[in-house]
Amino acid sequence: MTKLRKTLLSIFVAIIAFVAIMAFLLRGDAAQQTLAETSGPKPVLVDPDAQTIPTVGTADPIGWQAGEAPVAAQGLTVTRFADGLEHPRTILTLPNGDVLAAETNGPASGASGITGMVEKYLMKKVGAGGVSPNKLVLLRDANGDGVAEQRFVLSNPALHSPFGMAWRDGRLYVANTDAVLSFPYALGDTTLSGTPEKLMDLPGAGRHWARNLLLNPEGTLLYVTIGSGTDHAENGIEQEKGRAAIFEYDFAKKRSREYAAGLRNPNGLDWNPNSGELWTTVNERDMLGSDLVPDYLTNVPSGVQYGWPWVYWKNHLDDRVSAPIPEFFTEYTRKPEYGLGAHVAALGLAFSRGGNVMGPRFASGAFIARHGSWNRRPLSGYDVVFVGFDHLGNALPAPPVPVLTGFLTKDGAAHGRPTWVGFARDGALLVSDDVGGVIWRVVAPGAVPAPSIVPTKSDRAPVQPKLHGTIAAPAPDSDLLKGQQ
Repeated sequence: MTKLRKTLLSIFVAIIAFVAIMAFLLRGDAAQQTLAETSGPKPVLVDPDAQTIPTVGTADPIGWQAGEAPVAAQGLTVTRFADGLEHPRTILTLPNGDVLAAETNGPASGASGITGMVEKYLMKKVGAGGVSPNKLVLLRDANGDGVAEQRFVLSNPALHSPFGMAWRDGRLYVANTDAVLSFPYALGDTTLSGTPEKLMDLPGAGRHWARNLLLNPEGTLLYVTIGSGTDHAENGIEQEKGRAAIFEYDFAKKRSREYAAGLRNPNGLDWNPNSGELWTTVNERDMLGSDLVPDYLTNVPSGVQYGWPWVYWKNHLDDRVSAPIPEFFTEYTRKPEYGLGAHVAALGLAFSRGGNVMGPRFASGAFIARHGSWNRRPLSGYDVVFVGFDHLGNALPAPPVPVLTGFLTKDGAAHGRPTWVGFARDGALLVSDDVGGVIWRVVAPGAVPAPSIVPTKSDRAPVQPKLHGTIAAPAPDSDLLKGQQ
């Protein structure tokens, strides 16, 4: 054997060995807990296993053939409301019944190093690495047969990775990755012309580029979700200013404030019809093992802190965070209400409301689109589930109920990935599938429209505790007496 052949053979063996080692390392750890065990009000939280090279598990996208569809839960049917779409993400049903779908994707990732390489590879592999279409599509079911026979493209140069949408009084609000815009838009319009007004700037892109919107019932306030720029503030906490939070924009005052913090990547937003509270879905951190950390569904009181990046699930410290933890931090962080499973990537959220035609089984609770994992073995998510609630607006202590499955094949390929949920004007559940390019329509055949839900509220102030003992009079020079003389 010549020296050249020996050298080439050595290089070939080295390459094979390198590929084998990388394949083994990327294979990562396997989950020891079932998805149900990392779900519910008290999910199992195992010891963290920090990873330098992440566990990688993805599903190659194969799309849907004609006649194929997800598997609906017993008593439900699923059909195509619209297909042939280009990466549809969020959906918004307008008061006149028209449905807007945001065809969008994130801007080019600026991540570098091993994390950046892995991220770019994964996004391309699962069908999310393309250029953003940057447009809205209006879908109209004019004859009421459950299929959108009309569609109109609403494009505008101002759209830049658009995601969240809301409509109020002739204005369409759109959350770009870097700003919230207000467009003039009358119901029934099939174009989006004109120059929008900018309501507020947002920190753009980052690891989490999507920004969702929700109006309060009175239409006076607008809520905006902003995900973190990194996994656990590994680029420095100063880079996370204005991120991992929900902001509140006041139309009358024309200014915004941070409404809630410590939410790594909040996505879905909706009002709990029983309690009137704001709720959200949150994607928790990665690279702590296949069983950590459960994504979650939770209420969002004003001023709440959910712990990111320093802690998760109230008091579990993330030792990877180098920034000093604020003093007494865990004393005021809040524990999430309901775990949705580790790494499921929970996105769209829609509570059952009056008028829906999903049947009595789904009369009280929340529908959630779980987009699907990349940092877990085996894969998790890739489905739509339902979390039941009681009449007081509390999540029931039971695992999520499957609503739509079958997005994954037995071989681990993905027909699609459910992204968003919402209700059509006729009460059907609509589910966007960004990889499959479809919006699915789910109903319980023959179901009568559900009755309206009356919020459970008390008109009485809390009973004040009885005081015991005596109260001493203040000293003559006390500050308590200043201004009273």
